[in-house]
Amino acid sequence: MTESATMAFGLIFLAYLLGSIPTAVLVCRALNLPDPRQKGSGNPGATNVLRIGSRKAALLTLLGDISKGLAALAFGKLLQISQTELSYCLLAAVTGHIFPIFSPLKGGKGVATAFGASLAFYWPIALIQLTIWAITALVSKTSSLASIAAALITPVFTWLIAPNDTLPLAFLCALLLYSHRKNIKKLLNGEEPRL
Repeated sequence: MTESATMAFGLIFLAYLLGSIPTAVLVCRALNLPDPRQKGSGNPGATNVLRIGSRKAALLTLLGDISKGLAALAFGKLLQISQTELSYCLLAAVTGHIFPIFSPLKGGKGVATAFGASLAFYWPIALIQLTIWAITALVSKTSSLASIAAALITPVFTWLIAPNDTLPLAFLCALLLYSHRKNIKKLLNGEEPRL
């Protein structure tokens, strides 16, 4: 294995470890709130923390999850690895959030971490994701539907403005849709809670 390949592999593994950091759990512990994996929806993410805790806790969780996505790619950008290798870091960070090594592979939905990673990977895509999420959330008052809409539209816009990045971002969106499979079922049954 060459030195550059070893470095890329190390950065991909680091991205996975950063993604695995259980931000919601750490924030709730610090603020003496219930473990989000045991309360509410059982999802360690900002939306559930908002439901079981406070706006402050939810905001800290959101910022933490976005930051770890950003950090996962920042190291690679600083070391000037290829765009393909960066895309592996992006996927590794989100995989780490959804299937974290630090929390028996029971993680969150990956939306905020995906946004942070997309921001570092190619910021116009992240801006489109945020816009679609915000519009859908405003109209539907449903966080999961907003996340699903953003995930579905991302590959289309990526193909239009950055076609070379379509495949990794399509994989990213497939991961996000997989993490929302229970929410999709609840939405179809009219059982998904609103914001």
